[in-house]
Amino acid sequence: MLHSGLLRGPGGTPPAEGSRALDWPLGMRQLLAATRDPRLQAYYRAGAPEGSTPLHEAPLMALDVETTGLDPERDGILSIGLVPMSLSRIRSSQARHWLLKPRLPLSSASVAFHGITHAHIRHAPDLLDVLEEVLGMMAGHVMVVHCREIERQFLRAAVSSRVGEGVQFPVIDTMALEARLHRQPQPWQWLPRWLHRPAPPVSIRLAASRDRYGLPRYRLHHALTDALATAELLQAQVAHRFTPDTPLSALWS
Repeated sequence: MLHSGLLRGPGGTPPAEGSRALDWPLGMRQLLAATRDPRLQAYYRAGAPEGSTPLHEAPLMALDVETTGLDPERDGILSIGLVPMSLSRIRSSQARHWLLKPRLPLSSASVAFHGITHAHIRHAPDLLDVLEEVLGMMAGHVMVVHCREIERQFLRAAVSSRVGEGVQFPVIDTMALEARLHRQPQPWQWLPRWLHRPAPPVSIRLAASRDRYGLPRYRLHHALTDALATAELLQAQVAHRFTPDTPLSALWS
């Protein structure tokens, strides 16, 4: 059965993590029947792999978006990075990066954070101009992201504001996988509380998560670099904590 939260209209809220009953192939067929935009039709027509597909056979695509802020209804997308991957290979030569011009002016905070200035985006396209390319590359893949709320909410809001309906896609969230391990109560955690010395929470941010697996440090907050960093992180997580035969349904949302 399809998760009850998967479809609430073409731009509906995506399903919650941990639902093992997700049927993304069925969901994509339902979304195809509901959408009226030809770009979204082509994207949904490509479908999604079955939840029983082992990770080593799954079509994966690392995704990162850089934004002007944290509010998807008010802020915009500055850049998108996509990197095709599998558990054994990252296809950097096929990666794509789009620098985009948001509909609102850049703030000084955004410029300082990303290093993307007004001059950089003066002649950049709007998301609508490259939407067919972006969706065409995403089609048929499970997205690999670090913090699914950012990618899902910003892409849904940005697409909806341009074509009148949002976009939905299955994801494996490497941040959520780290949270399963480091944000769950452990039997020994009563001791610091009893001693009134609470242990600081383990960071599950991208750089800190990569450090735990001995992965190299990259300059972050660039969409293509962060997508690559996320792809490498998933490979490390699976190598250390799962197996290549783990089904998609155990990790996706």
